[in-house]
Amino acid sequence: MDYIELNIPAPGDEQAEILTAELAEFPFESFCREGGILKAYIPGERLIDCKEAVDALLTRYGIAGQRYIAIETQNWNALWESNFTPVDVDGKVHIRAPFHAPAPAGELEVVIMPRMSFGTGHHATTCLMASYLTDLDLTGREGLDMGSGTGVLAIVAAKRGAVRVDAVDIDTWADENCRENIVRNGVEGRIFPLLGDVRRIAGRTYDFIAANINRNILTGDMTAYAAALRPGGDLLMSGFLEADIPVIRSAAEQAGLQFAESRLRDGWAAVHCRK
Repeated sequence: MDYIELNIPAPGDEQAEILTAELAEFPFESFCREGGILKAYIPGERLIDCKEAVDALLTRYGIAGQRYIAIETQNWNALWESNFTPVDVDGKVHIRAPFHAPAPAGELEVVIMPRMSFGTGHHATTCLMASYLTDLDLTGREGLDMGSGTGVLAIVAAKRGAVRVDAVDIDTWADENCRENIVRNGVEGRIFPLLGDVRRIAGRTYDFIAANINRNILTGDMTAYAAALRPGGDLLMSGFLEADIPVIRSAAEQAGLQFAESRLRDGWAAVHCRK
């Protein structure tokens, strides 16, 4: 599968964050910043159906000069290796690639080779979710990583004591990459990748759910999360901006969940609810 790199002039942090949130509503799988350029990555075959809408979105924000650059599959790993630096999450979790030095002694370490899936830890939402997972007591609990990407959050949960984590993602590349990273981190037998959407969890129940997706999917699937969550369970959600917290909270409460708290990082938000 070939990918397209969309380069967008975005000199300000606030503008870049807003554009990232808007573009996340389309099938873009990951984002990064280089100087004043926001880079968004999407499978070439999926861009065909949304390019006109993406360009219209950028026009509404008064942005011009965007460029679409084709990236062949064989060049993807080299691209990530050149841009991927280790991530330290509040001194609790160290996320790195195999070619980086090991984590400092005593710090939980996750080794990720991103390939073509989202979830390196660089994005604020992944950091928020990883931090939440380190604060919860997951010992002996069963959970779900919804929209798992690389599997980074499922791996954090397993290394924090979860005995089983289902990792659900709709993308075949993400599913394959998650399986590779499970082996790389020695958590086989505790994380179980499931290719598909929220329908894959029908009839399953969990002690905790981590869903780092986007606002529309979260609100649309909220009742399914609530149904899958066991009494006393925790629902952790991110992938949306601070301004979206009331929308997420309202959807959760309508589904019978209790709002616990929210956290912020670089304008992005995470919400913790309980059943």
